[in-house]
Amino acid sequence: MINKIILKRQNIPAIPIAKKAFGNKPNNSLLTNTKKELPEILFITTYPPRECGIATYSQDLIEALNNKFQESFKIKICPLESNNEQHTYSDAIKYILNTDYPNAFINLADQINSNTNIKMVLIQHEFGLFKNNESDLREFIQTLQKPTIIVFHTVLPRPNTSLKANIESLASEVHSIIVMTNSAALLLISDYGIAKDKITIIQHGTHLVPHSDKEELKIKYHLEGKKILSTFGLLSSGKSIETTLEALPKIVKKNKDVLFLIIGKTHPSVVKEEGERYRMMLQAKIEDLQLQNHVQFINRFLPLPDLLEYLQLTDIYLFTSKDPNQAVSGTFSYAISCGCPIISTPIPHACEVLKNDVGIIIDFDNPKQLAEKANMLLLDEPLRINMGLNGVHRIAPTSWENAAIAHAILFKKIKPKDFILNYKLPKVNLNHIKKLTTSFGMIQFSKINQPDIDSGYTLDDNARALVALCQHYELTKDSNDLKYIQIYFDFIKYCLQNDLYFLNYINEEYNFTKQNYKTNLEDSNGRAIWALGYLNSISNILHEELAKDAALTMESALVNVFEIHSTRAMAFIIKGVYYYNTKNASEKNISIIKKLANRLVQMYKHEADKEWNWFESYLTYGNSILPEAMLCAWLATDELIYKEIAKSSFDFLLSKIFIANRIQVISNKGWLNKKNQLEPNPLGGEQPIDVAYTILALEKFAIVFKNEEYLEKMETAFKWFLGNNHLQQIIYNPCTGGCYDGLEDNYINLNQGAESTVSYLMARLTIEKTFKKAEKTIPIPIGNTIKLGKSSLLKSNLTH
Repeated sequence: MINKIILKRQNIPAIPIAKKAFGNKPNNSLLTNTKKELPEILFITTYPPRECGIATYSQDLIEALNNKFQESFKIKICPLESNNEQHTYSDAIKYILNTDYPNAFINLADQINSNTNIKMVLIQHEFGLFKNNESDLREFIQTLQKPTIIVFHTVLPRPNTSLKANIESLASEVHSIIVMTNSAALLLISDYGIAKDKITIIQHGTHLVPHSDKEELKIKYHLEGKKILSTFGLLSSGKSIETTLEALPKIVKKNKDVLFLIIGKTHPSVVKEEGERYRMMLQAKIEDLQLQNHVQFINRFLPLPDLLEYLQLTDIYLFTSKDPNQAVSGTFSYAISCGCPIISTPIPHACEVLKNDVGIIIDFDNPKQLAEKANMLLLDEPLRINMGLNGVHRIAPTSWENAAIAHAILFKKIKPKDFILNYKLPKVNLNHIKKLTTSFGMIQFSKINQPDIDSGYTLDDNARALVALCQHYELTKDSNDLKYIQIYFDFIKYCLQNDLYFLNYINEEYNFTKQNYKTNLEDSNGRAIWALGYLNSISNILHEELAKDAALTMESALVNVFEIHSTRAMAFIIKGVYYYNTKNASEKNISIIKKLANRLVQMYKHEADKEWNWFESYLTYGNSILPEAMLCAWLATDELIYKEIAKSSFDFLLSKIFIANRIQVISNKGWLNKKNQLEPNPLGGEQPIDVAYTILALEKFAIVFKNEEYLEKMETAFKWFLGNNHLQQIIYNPCTGGCYDGLEDNYINLNQGAESTVSYLMARLTIEKTFKKAEKTIPIPIGNTIKLGKSSLLKSNLTH
């Protein structure tokens, strides 16, 4: 029986920001609520509650696509079933394909062809799913009148004539083929003669994890004092778990505290064919080898959060599959993402990933090798830690968020007119901010997402953190923010010396380091004044004592400002005094702004020409702070030249960093010089702080100049964090609330330090502030989408 489908996904109509507020382009659709029917993609796949690897894979991928994008497409699901494998689905399903009925394939094709909403079909292919119906599958694809993608979960080497002809036929009919490893792609090219440009490699997705403390997790699961070996997945003889059992006596001999966890129930298909024979064999072997105290079965299908915690507490993950043609394993991928050092048999996936100290490859069915390598790792904790970290860095590009981006880009490539990709705005997550913050201040660096107290503290980070938490408090009035505002403010006061200059570097013992006397600290002084100014600008919502203290500290900090000549430091001071003046207006403040702004004017006049509208002969870091400061100077003084220079310099900067609907900020691998300005920016070396500063500036320019293009660039810049960058990978980690430290030429720096994390938060809150201003301009029904430019960010995900 065919049921109607209702997926658990909000389809929310979109209302754009009124262009009347930000520009003068008329658009009669602004106040209408016309909803365009979104294109549908039909996934033909096994699906939960069916318990198999492809069902879990598809569920994770679909969830990632729906979480990453909105108002872009709808995903519909057609579960694969057979007479022996039928289920009741929690979601109503429009189509079900029973592969034991040949006519079902043609009937399904006819229904898909007649449904104008379906724009694309994606088929998850495993030989076992179509073992008796490959010809029906071929006919089905041939009959489809919609673009079709097929995902080969297995690609067999050295095919016989029949297998080769079958794969060639499938490949000739589909628009694109997805495989998960380079080796699988090479096999399709070399052994099957399939064109390279028809193949897309999208690695098996992995879950982002918080990387919790291993020992705390062991206590939680009553495994304290144990060295944990583990493997997981639906049990079958192909996993060759007996290989580990046969290795265990030698492992136990050198590691008395070892415990091997076998996580997972027996595969349902195996249970139907042979019952629990394989598990009973393993239990008998455990008794024969007297390993009862060193092996524990967790005989159930674990919820994902529990599974990921078991993997995070694991000291070594063991993958002993005896199938040399198993192209990829989700269990293997999940273990690496959880920081597990891996010992694996040489399946293609393992051979690709476990290089350069990420893991160890052993031969199939070789307990002796397994025992030797396990003992080596168990007795060398630094090696295990290093191997686990290497694995996390290697597997990061395969997060489900990145897999979703790769799939969506492929959808758009195949049907560019039907698919417009709109990223979903992540909820504000302060977890990593709070994790980085001690009672003294914000720690400077992290190793992945674990704060590194040895890196100490800096005034720079705490000043930025003060601005970000003030932004958050303005928007949410969350009283919990006041604790952190006070911590960061106290840190800034701690750095203010008797001579009324600030020092920047403090070690974990709260002592100022020698680095303060070897480094120019003018920029740090400027950032501190910016933060103090911003704190004073919200004095009306602070308690009286903090407001008074903030004003007194600001007055002290301003004593020596004219002795500071660093370009960016002067810009930060102008911003700080501008904000301070909004609540503490005085001729003194205006005088400071004018004197520093006039210095920047002179710099601009000295360097600028028809081709180079800038203050210096090069573009380096934090560039957008300079035109933004000039705009602040105009807002405070009404001096027209400040406004003119602000706009000309900012538009010049934007012309250098916005390329093909993407922001690419100036790389720290090579600054852009006046003499080589026509050369392309080198890839990599892009810092979150530069993107964030650009977003902060764009917001001010959009308001002042009522220019919608600034708003569109603002959103484009924010998408850099979400995956719209040259690697098409996420920079912001929604699991931890942290932001990665940098975008390089071919990898992401996964450390989530204070600078990058606070920078993201400032950018994210600025986006929200812009939305709130838009709401005051045009009534927007609750639950609707607000549009920025040509694409949308979901209002329902905002913190209010």
